[in-house]
Amino acid sequence: MSQVTSNDPQRAWAYVPPEPLQTRQDGPLAGLTFSVKDLYGVPGWPLTASTRAPVPDPGESVLVERLLDLGAAAVGKTHLHEIALGITGLNGFGGTAHPTLPDAVPGGSSSGAAVSVALGQVGPIKVNFALGTDTGGSIRVPAAWCGVVGFKPTKGHEAWSTQGVLPLSWTCDHAGPLARDVTTVVKVHEALTGQEVQPRDWRGVRVALWLPEGWTDSTVTDAVLAFAGQLEGLGATVAPVHLPEMMDAYTPIVLSEAAQVHAEALKQDEPGFLPFTLASLRQGAALSAADVQHAFERRVEYRALLDGIFTAFDVILAPAVPTPPPLQGQDEVEIGEGVMPLRRAVLRITSPFSLLGAPVVAYPTETPFVGVQLVGRHGEDDRLLGLALALEEKGEKGA
Repeated sequence: MSQVTSNDPQRAWAYVPPEPLQTRQDGPLAGLTFSVKDLYGVPGWPLTASTRAPVPDPGESVLVERLLDLGAAAVGKTHLHEIALGITGLNGFGGTAHPTLPDAVPGGSSSGAAVSVALGQVGPIKVNFALGTDTGGSIRVPAAWCGVVGFKPTKGHEAWSTQGVLPLSWTCDHAGPLARDVTTVVKVHEALTGQEVQPRDWRGVRVALWLPEGWTDSTVTDAVLAFAGQLEGLGATVAPVHLPEMMDAYTPIVLSEAAQVHAEALKQDEPGFLPFTLASLRQGAALSAADVQHAFERRVEYRALLDGIFTAFDVILAPAVPTPPPLQGQDEVEIGEGVMPLRRAVLRITSPFSLLGAPVVAYPTETPFVGVQLVGRHGEDDRLLGLALALEEKGEKGA
């Protein structure tokens, strides 16, 4: 492993090769570099999933291979929250710190991915975009807390393959990019799909505002409402909607599947996971078939609720995080409802859209390190990206 610690105070990098990995000099992504979350299988590169425990080999990532074929260069692997089971960036190698707030968390699980694009350049390592994964918010949360853009495509999107990626939950896992702007995300998406994404006018777009009372602090509430006002200024209509908390479906599905992924390690008394990770995996292994079946039944009901919203609306606007970035080691946050465990406060905002597989763009607000989610209908990834692209262009023009 090459030495990166002297240029990596945030501990974002899991592995940096002596030379970037590049298979061709031309192609639509020629000149762009990308980091790879350390869940993706890359031949010749180690895979640790940021844990000291043994992990299965997922094989070679189809997505990484495709990006290389399109002319992009892979510069290294980034750290994550251990095995992707968390939202702060804590792992078996010391954890990753926020790119500009040393005492704060960057978000997870794609912590190193977000840091790598937020900084853009770490020593000699330049990063234009990062590959992350999102099972319950793992692209969107670090994007929001690091002030960058994240994209979680529709579940099963053929351009964003999860083949060759170490799973956490095959039901909820997504592969996707983070970048400093929508333009870069769109360029990568266009190259992968072969389809052009056009900016889309917000006039007449019906926006459902999902901002559950008490689920965020005043900073986030104000930022989301201001963002809604900006959309209205562009000609959209905004009206509130209700969705319930979906943790009763999300948690059993994810933990039971994660326990199956890491079943071999769990045969050991002390496999090497951090205590919270190990306890969560053992909790998942202890779930009964009936518990998991009930969770899947609830998921079907929640999908019907989401589909119902999209019969009356085109896009959902929601917070991406409940508060600005919390401090390292902070386990609770204070929101409108009072003090709540950080994990639940975050995941109940983001997990519905990975549980249900809808495409989401995490977009920064004018409030530093507070982002929103723009959620589209299943399969309407290009339309959603077009709306986000138009929003970015309007911002650049000072509108």
